[in-house]
Amino acid sequence: MKVLNCADLIKMFEGGYKYLKQNKAIIDSLNVFPVPDGDTGTNMTLTMSSAINKVQNAQQDDLRDVLNSYSSGALQGARGNSGVILSQILKGLSVVFDQEATINTKVFSKALLNARDIAYKAVSKPKEGTVLSVIRYMAEQSAQIANKNKEIEAFLEAVIAKGEEMLNKTPEMLPVLKSAGVVDAGGKGLICVFQGYLKALRGEEIEEVAEDAQYEQPSLDAFGAPDNDIDDIENIKFAYCTEFFVINLKKHVTEEDVAKLRDKLMLIGDCVIAIGDISFIKVHVHTNQPNKALGYALQLGELGKVKIENMLEQNRELQAKRAKNRKPIGMIASCQGEGMANIFKDLGVEEIVDGGQSQNPSVDDFVKAINHLNADSAIILPNNGNIILAATEAAKLVNKPCVVIPTKEIPQGISAALMFDVSQDCETNETTMNEAINNVKCGQVTTAVRDTEMDGFEIKVGDYIGLDGKKIVAKADNLTDIVKQVISQLVDDFSSVVTLYHGKDVTPEDANALVEELQSIYDECDVILYEGGQPNYQYLISVE
Repeated sequence: MKVLNCADLIKMFEGGYKYLKQNKAIIDSLNVFPVPDGDTGTNMTLTMSSAINKVQNAQQDDLRDVLNSYSSGALQGARGNSGVILSQILKGLSVVFDQEATINTKVFSKALLNARDIAYKAVSKPKEGTVLSVIRYMAEQSAQIANKNKEIEAFLEAVIAKGEEMLNKTPEMLPVLKSAGVVDAGGKGLICVFQGYLKALRGEEIEEVAEDAQYEQPSLDAFGAPDNDIDDIENIKFAYCTEFFVINLKKHVTEEDVAKLRDKLMLIGDCVIAIGDISFIKVHVHTNQPNKALGYALQLGELGKVKIENMLEQNRELQAKRAKNRKPIGMIASCQGEGMANIFKDLGVEEIVDGGQSQNPSVDDFVKAINHLNADSAIILPNNGNIILAATEAAKLVNKPCVVIPTKEIPQGISAALMFDVSQDCETNETTMNEAINNVKCGQVTTAVRDTEMDGFEIKVGDYIGLDGKKIVAKADNLTDIVKQVISQLVDDFSSVVTLYHGKDVTPEDANALVEELQSIYDECDVILYEGGQPNYQYLISVE
């Protein structure tokens, strides 16, 4: 095979996804840190899943539509730093493939170089020893390989070999990988994608793996477009929400007639519910022809409790209310746990993006939140280092000014939100909020999910570990002891407030008892407790 056509590319893209998904657990296992987080293999697989879902819904003989779907689908579903970088690599490939009349090895090389450039631009401070190094080396070596290989399969095989060569060097480039005895997980994921490309083009069978139920599959709607929702008048296809009962059904009616009623309603609307039997039927349908819906029902029996609501009018009222309450600037925050969401709302955050360490939200999740925010501009608090890149990419895709405050921890996000001033512009708020996040020390307490040796500690699954950023600073068998150890390393002579946010696995009684004990130890500080309700992390700690 010396040239790729549209069908070849679709097969190649699907192969990359299948092989990545097949190796997801292996890639996840390469994650160095023993904390419950959005693992690399999971995030990359979900990113590819979104891309493939959209490709499968594209016009299969339209190369431009397929490539645009692959690129936009990947970005839409991108989760975590690894997913965002992967989406940029896929975008780089798609852009060049779309520009060229013939896709041969030289064009593939050109596409790899473009993928490298776009991926590096997506990261404010590129770090070598990661997936970036792998795509860089593959791209840089590809031109010479293309000159020697006109066949696509041979070209890909040689490019993959160069990628594996760089992947095996990543432990020498990042000490944390060397100490753990692993290669970079993102780089491994990228190699799996390209290995899947090659296997598919060779006609090799790639075993199907069941979808991961951890996350819902990303929507295929356009960015920021909710489903047929009253919030968005442009997406209200059917205007009348029609509900009624069919009662006192006629003697000739059978259960087959109930099914036929449902089929008829599907032809004139959506959101159809028609449930019941020959004694009673409940109907719900969104339609532009409520008269027809009622007419179909009258053929079966009498009508009861008819309710027809004009969703267009409801939308106009909602939009008028939103326009009246619209602000010049608003805040969006990412967090997990009902208590934590309530804390941010109390601080003036209007849109909560559900997600955190163990479940990274997608780019599309942020785009929808930004578009739904009833404000002319937005300030985004990611509150997790693995979410900042997704928020940053989302900010580029919307038609309103957005500022991403690089909050890596929940306490940083809370400190930033406390400094928010709706009367000031984005630039002024950005300055004061960035200053605020530099004045708070953050700690976390969680349970180790894998065995490892790191930062001088031998960690076993189930150990309580304390973290300062990504550094492990304490280990203990007892939850109270680990919290004390973490706080002792954060408090200094200038500290005045210690704040604890307890997770959903800690009872309020135990948390209050701990706070009383801490208050007696740090009698010159105010020790404050909030119910965060966050999963996986027993305590989030801030010291100011």
